Order: sequence, then structure tokens, then C-alpha cells
Amino acid sequence: MRYHRRVRRSAADVWTLAGDPARLHEWFPGITSSAVEGTTRTIVTGAGLPMPEEILVLDHTQRRFQYRVASPLFQYHRGSIDVIELGDAECLVVYTTDADPRTMALVVGGATAGALDELCRIMEEGD
Repeated sequence: MRYHRRVRRSAADVWTLAGDPARLHEWFPGITSSAVEGTTRTIVTGAGLPMPEEILVLDHTQRRFQYRVASPLFQYHRGSIDVIELGDAECLVVYTTDADPRTMALVVGGATAGALDELCRIMEEGD
């Protein structure tokens, strides 16, 4: 699943929020907290379920963040967030989810669309 949004804000500004693994709960609905220790991020869902994730890539130059959910719910998972500069005050944010079982990709992928909407709203209200 892949979703994207154009954001009327600089890529650097958007990356400050989207590229900080500890701030996911600020823009991803249904996640109440996120904490990072080393290469592990643990998110807590609205239902109180902690979910560990392994941080695979955190590249501030390319503005790319990749992670995998380390949970028995998934046989395989990889999530990617890319923030691509389109101009001084506009960027494209792409959120990709690849998962097995495929039904989990649909569930997580659907949630990422809402998260991108929220990220866009937060960043554009900051104008």
C-alpha cells in the first residue's frame, strides 16, 4: 500500500516532525505514545497495546525513515516514509507499507492514509 500527500510546507519543516521516530503519536491517529531506545521504537495503540518496531533506516539527508513491526501479527512488515522536496515551500510525503499477511497491509495501509491527512493538516496550519 502506498499513499502520498502534497504538503504546502518545506521538506525540512515536515521532516522535523515526520522524521522523528519519537513523535509519531503526534500525527498518527490511534497511537497514544512512541518511545525510542537505540534502534527500537515502541508505539502504544489507543487500545493500550504496545508494539515494538525495529528502526531500519533513519536518513536525514534523503529524508527517509524505514521500520519494521516486530510483532507476531506480521510474518513480514516494512514501512517507509519519504519526504521529497518539490520547492521551497512544498513537499511530497510518501508512506509505503509492505506486509504479510496482506490483510495486515490493508489495515496498516489504511491507517497511514489517515496519518498523512493529519500530518498535512498539522503542517499547513503552522503557516
